[in-house]
Amino acid sequence: MIKTNEVRQSTDRAIDEIVDRYGAKPNALIMILQDVQKHHRYLSRDDLKSVAGKMNIPLAQIYGVATYYKSFSLKPKGKNHICVCTGTACHVRLAQVIIEKFETDLKIKAGQSTPDMEFSLETVNCLGACALGPLVTANEVYFGNMNATKVDKLLARLKGKEIEEKAEEEAA
Repeated sequence: MIKTNEVRQSTDRAIDEIVDRYGAKPNALIMILQDVQKHHRYLSRDDLKSVAGKMNIPLAQIYGVATYYKSFSLKPKGKNHICVCTGTACHVRLAQVIIEKFETDLKIKAGQSTPDMEFSLETVNCLGACALGPLVTANEVYFGNMNATKVDKLLARLKGKEIEEKAEEEAA
């Protein structure tokens, strides 16, 4: 069993590698935070403190950037991150129906994660692909012209992927 201190040291090493990759340049802060978030699925307080210390930037400045951009999350996200566009084009094509379908099937509300941290659901104002509305991203992959049947297929696909990964882990 891995101890909390060992996990923190491993996390600090990962953050060190990310910051070093960008030369600890202040103008690379957004890219650094993106990479840290990609590695951990969110930005924890400890992660932000590590970045601030490694880059010699005040923690308040790091928090300012992390809270300004909607793409950053200070809360843990699920392994499968689902995002539903609610921009005008998607809204008029019944994006709310898609949101409600995900909420019902996952038993969570938009802005939440499932208790097992397998899924997160959120809404955004625009994903920039209006012709494909209603639009959903799952793990940063775009799925256009969504409807209830496509939601079922997408969730089955994501859950199947989970099953495949667990089988691979058990085989290893």
